Amino acid sequence: MIFKIMIIDDDPVTLKRLRQLLERQGYGVSSYSDPVRALKHMEKNAYHLVVTDVKMAGMDGMDLMITVKTRFPGTDVILMTGYASIGHAVEATREGATDYLEKPFTPEAFLKAVKKTLERIGSQQEKGILEDLKSDSADIPVIIGNSPKIKEIENLVQQIAPTDCNVLITGDSGSGKELVAKLIHAASSRSKGPFVAVNCGAFTETLLDNELFGHEKGAFTGAVATHPGLLESADKGTILLDEIGEMPHSMQVKLLRALQEKELIRVGGNNAVSFDVRVISATAKDLKAEVEAGGFRKDMFYRINVVNIELPGLKERPEDIPLLAYHILNRLNQRQGNQIRRISSRAMSLLENYVFPGNVRELENILERAAAISTGQDIRACDLPPDLTDLELHAYQRPRDHMMTLAELEKDYISHLLRNTHHTRTRIAQILGIDRASLWRKIKKFGLD
Repeated sequence: MIFKIMIIDDDPVTLKRLRQLLERQGYGVSSYSDPVRALKHMEKNAYHLVVTDVKMAGMDGMDLMITVKTRFPGTDVILMTGYASIGHAVEATREGATDYLEKPFTPEAFLKAVKKTLERIGSQQEKGILEDLKSDSADIPVIIGNSPKIKEIENLVQQIAPTDCNVLITGDSGSGKELVAKLIHAASSRSKGPFVAVNCGAFTETLLDNELFGHEKGAFTGAVATHPGLLESADKGTILLDEIGEMPHSMQVKLLRALQEKELIRVGGNNAVSFDVRVISATAKDLKAEVEAGGFRKDMFYRINVVNIELPGLKERPEDIPLLAYHILNRLNQRQGNQIRRISSRAMSLLENYVFPGNVRELENILERAAAISTGQDIRACDLPPDLTDLELHAYQRPRDHMMTLAELEKDYISHLLRNTHHTRTRIAQILGIDRASLWRKIKKFGLD
């Protein structure tokens, strides 16, 4: 788990030193000298811990702590002050402070207080995740995640599920398109009907025709009986046309007519057969661009794209990785009879830092491998693929909360490499393509030493 910490102190020297101390430990750190600006930033960015001075211009640290505990109840607070007393400490604890540090304090004392708090936070979050997953059922579709993007999708699903409109789900491979389609079906008035999925890219045109529309007895050699297609099989339910961007033009024409008329003709038949289905389509392609390039029919695009749900990749919602990881681990335990109880903090940190080009499906694959080779009840860093750490060194992503200057971007990237190589400067210089002396100058320039 990557912990995010906010430091607030109106002394710039203290602010810089504490930030450097925490960044060297691999934490995500933001720092502000103005407590009011810090609170505004926290409205859009969640933090596990706030470390704040008590005596500051603009807002007293005690008032700040009470505000944080009221508006962000999941965030812990450590107070720092050069005016310590037993009375202050008791009052701070009563109001909700996790710890109380008297200035001047040593770097060791500071890190000890921070680590103690974060260990408790991690333990509570892990316990909460495991409790939530005890009631997991593989039969009930559910989107795992608490990130803003996932919450938006959940709300949209609840809005459109009862409407019976056609839906186009877009997103990279492994992002969970079929899961969302099942969730829409389960929340709709068609939930008691069948849910049928077909991969449009897995068949030749002839076979896809037969799969969707079915055939009559004697339609071709080997057709010894009438066989209903998937459109008929999904009657009064939902059909998912997965990878619809791979469907040939001629099939698009035939399917479009069937959807418009709500009737089909089986292969080798003459009589129209009525059907009633809701159509959900899914693709990893940009269908709008495909339409403009002539690779997909415009009329078909408008038919299937009444509502578009765009799924984010896992790299766009890293805060969901712990919950997803334990959800997958829970399923693996049930399916394979494993007794794995937790993922070590180091292993979780590696997972949270990885960009997952294969999205949730890749996370499942990594954890299944780790569970298979684990020798105990924990998944450790050594159980993960050996190249995970090295891949992550090259998988840097700039912070999304603000536009960065070139100097800020360079500083942030070097900080990223320092954290992920444990300050191995020879390795960092190799990655950057510069010599150690040049790297040393950059580290000094940006105050990363």
